Amino acid sequence: MIGRIAGRIDYRADDHVLIDVKGVGYLVYVSDRTMSALPAAGEAVALYTDLLVREDNLQLFGFTSLVEKEWHRLLMSVQGVGAKASMAILGTLGADGVSRAIALGDWNAVKAAKGIGPKTAQRVVNELKDKAARVMALAGAGGSTNAVPVDGTDDAVVEVVTPAPAPTVPDTPNADPAAQAEALSALTNLGYAPGEAASAVAQALGDDPALKTAGLIRSALKLLAPKG
Repeated sequence: MIGRIAGRIDYRADDHVLIDVKGVGYLVYVSDRTMSALPAAGEAVALYTDLLVREDNLQLFGFTSLVEKEWHRLLMSVQGVGAKASMAILGTLGADGVSRAIALGDWNAVKAAKGIGPKTAQRVVNELKDKAARVMALAGAGGSTNAVPVDGTDDAVVEVVTPAPAPTVPDTPNADPAAQAEALSALTNLGYAPGEAASAVAQALGDDPALKTAGLIRSALKLLAPKG
């Protein structure tokens, strides 16, 4: 299994790039969002990859983060969602957007992707809602890290980790400390300020101190969602 490729972009097409790794060219398919984030031809790049094996074809799909790769894997586990549909969803929403939409049960957001109908969007949300928290926690563990090139170094990339702030939540009797930490990490990695993330988690725990990670993230996201 090819899980990650680091090299230089030989050329860019509409939906794929050719990455030269020490003389071997790998054709890697990417979403529109990922394509727009990639450097120009001739520059260094690194992508996490997933290999799709068919009887008559092998295809590599590339992702800028482990979270995006994991969502691709999970999306393809849903009946009626193939690689093309998965890439359309990720290209429209991004990994963080998919996390929010599925955690909140917002199938309309999923339906906004090209080629995704309402029934498929609802199936995606229903089948994956219990897995959203685990993927979001992966972001907190560094899974949202993007691979970036190192100028002037042949065939070399580094993965830069920007540690998320560590907000705290007031003590709540019977609350699960691990669930609090994972929820805070996931919310801050989704772009919420540490203070508002901590406030939402605290409020959610106040309503139900027994919430575990998945339920806590869903409840906090609902509290953070724009009103009206």
